[in-house]
Formats: sequence, structure tokens, C-alpha cells
Amino acid sequence: MTATLSDRRVLLIVGGGIAAYKSLDLIRRLRERGAEVTPVMTRAAGEFVTPLSVGALSASRVYGDLFDRDDEHDVGHIRLARTHDLILVAPATADLMAKLAHGLVGDLATAVLLAARVPVLMAPAMNPAMWNHPATRRNLATLKDDGVEFVGPASGEMAESGEAGFGRMAEPLEIVAAVEDRFGTGSKPLAGRRILVTSGPTHEPIDPVRYIANRSSGRQGHAIAAALAGLGADVTLVSGPVTLADPAGLRTVHVETARQMLEAVRAALPCDAAIFVAAVADWHAAEEAGSKIKKRDSGEVPVIAFAENPDILRTIGHSPERPPLVVGFAAETDDLLANAARKLERKGADAILANDVSAAGGVMGGRENTVHLVTRDGVEEWPTMSKEKVAERLARWVAAKIGEGAPR
Repeated sequence: MTATLSDRRVLLIVGGGIAAYKSLDLIRRLRERGAEVTPVMTRAAGEFVTPLSVGALSASRVYGDLFDRDDEHDVGHIRLARTHDLILVAPATADLMAKLAHGLVGDLATAVLLAARVPVLMAPAMNPAMWNHPATRRNLATLKDDGVEFVGPASGEMAESGEAGFGRMAEPLEIVAAVEDRFGTGSKPLAGRRILVTSGPTHEPIDPVRYIANRSSGRQGHAIAAALAGLGADVTLVSGPVTLADPAGLRTVHVETARQMLEAVRAALPCDAAIFVAAVADWHAAEEAGSKIKKRDSGEVPVIAFAENPDILRTIGHSPERPPLVVGFAAETDDLLANAARKLERKGADAILANDVSAAGGVMGGRENTVHLVTRDGVEEWPTMSKEKVAERLARWVAAKIGEGAPR
């Protein structure tokens, strides 16, 4: 692991939310990169993770008491606020954000934040209703105006059953990348490279209220775009309709149909690599109805004629404008590797990431992926991992291929 944060001192404030468990992995990731991590825990954080585990992973004393006699004889909260290079708040709860926005102090964490004379980076984590509440939005705007920086939140399932939306804390690796970017120390093997990524489904209208689509959340494509940008690439993300926020630090082009996506892809060329992750619908209605198709009293079912959509991967894979590196995705329900190998040749790709979307393999739209990297050199099986980790691994593979001269 490259020591991209060597000699950097990070004061980590752990807020009191269920996402506090991620702070343990975050500490490990920061220290892997050479950072010195000093933890401050709120009282509520101790209800989710123990000071013992935080201290063991950080190899540091864990601070938490504003009225500690040994620490406060020399105004310890001021010392903590000013002897580090960065104050990182993860998770940043609605309570912590509100207190800092209004200058309220009631414990060591808020005292340190108010006394800070170094950059503050927050990773919010809360229920979507709390994140979208007007008070939180006001506090967010105030904190940004005050110079506080943010990473996340992301969209996804909450700890509460049946709850989903924006409010998930960013994954530890995404937070680490934000810290590296803040210091300008991250490894940037793709700096100066232009990369195109497609993501999400396409929606092919049947009438003004109905459409054809694939079951794609866009999570994998968006994660890949963010990971490539994190390695320094100049990324253009062409996204079909999704509920995800646009990833920070890159250019996002929003489209609806396959034909619009192909047009946006062509507009993004030339580039050094193209990663086609979008689950593009194979067909569209040959004639889109101008008004809603109504049920008929006779029970007669309307007949809809379909026309084939452009095959974007194949079009670009065999185009004179073809990028030096072309990667496609194959979502299959059977004969996974055989179908992926055929797709590799037929569509002119250099690699296909194949994943099983059958009932046994897991439906599209989930948070994890099990993929096989299929190239002309063979098949590389990747273990089941989060889509963020798949993205990170693919981004590193792309960087290595571009570095050695991508195959044609």
C-alpha cells in the first residue's frame, strides 16, 4: 500500500450513528496509507462502537471527555483542534451538523469543531427524512458557506427496515480518497487520461406514461466512474435515468433512450478508454403513442411493434473512432462465460465483465456483484464484493492497461 498520507495527522470525530461501525474500517484504511489517526468519540458513538476497538485500530488514545482533568489543564480541546492537519467527521450526524452550524458546544467533539483552525471534512450519515429535512438543508448550506467540505452521503438501504434513499455514509475508501484529494497526495495514475463510462438503464417510451427498461440501478456504473475519477481521470459519465446523485469531480450527461445515449457517447469521443456498463434496452417501440394507450372494453390487448435499438458497445467497438481500450459488461442468466466470450469477439471489446443476474446469482440493482473478467488471455474470477470494490479493482486494472499500452 502506497503511503499517500505519510506524516499526515488526522483527527477523526466519530459521531453517534449506526454508520459508526464503518469508522473502524476507515481508521484501518487511513493508517494503511501512513496517516496518524487520533480519535474523538461522542458519548452516543460509544453506544455503537467501543473505545477499546477504536483505540486498538488507531493505536492512539481515544478522547471523549471535555472535562477530563488531565487533558484540560492545558485547554486540551484547543490543542486537539490545532495540532492536526485535518478534522474528519465520520459519521457526521444531523446533530453534529446542526450544532456546528449554530456554534453550539456541549461536548469535546463540538468544542474541537468550533475551535478548529484546520480544514474540516464531514461524511454525513442519517435517515433520508433527516437528510432531506429543511433544517438539515439549511445547516448544510451554512456549513458549506463556512468552508466545511463534504463527502457523500450516498443513496441506498438504511439500517431501518424498508427505508432507502440519500443518507448512507460514504464508503471508507471513498472517504479516504477525499482525504487524499484534500492533501493532493493520492495516487493519480490516470491523470491526463480521458475516459467514458455509461451507466444505468435506458427508458424506451411506449406512450407518455409507459416505457421499456432493464432492472439497473446504475450503482455499478456510477461507482466505476467515481473510482476512475479518483485515480485522476477526466471522466465523462453518460447516465440513463437513475435515482443516484451525480458523482463528484466528473462530468455527467443525462439521457433517457438508447439512441440518445449513443449520441452522447459519440460526442464524448475521442478518449483513452470507454467502459460500457449501462444496461441498454435492446428494443424500442417502433411507433411511440402520442397519448396514453387505454384499456379496451372488449378486452382486446393492444399490439406493440418493436424496433431494434443501436448496439452501443458494438458500434463503438468497431468504429474508426474506437478508443484504445474498450470494456463492456455482460449481464447473463445462463451460460455466463460462453456468452461473455462470444460478446467479447462480436462486439470488438478488449474485456468483458460478466455477471450472473439469474435468480441464483442475484438480481440487478443489488449492492454487491460477482464478476468474471473475460479477455482474450482467459478468464479472471473475482470474489463477491461490494460494487464500490469492484469499481476500485476495475479502475486499477484500467490504469495498468493504459499504462502498458491498451490492446487493439
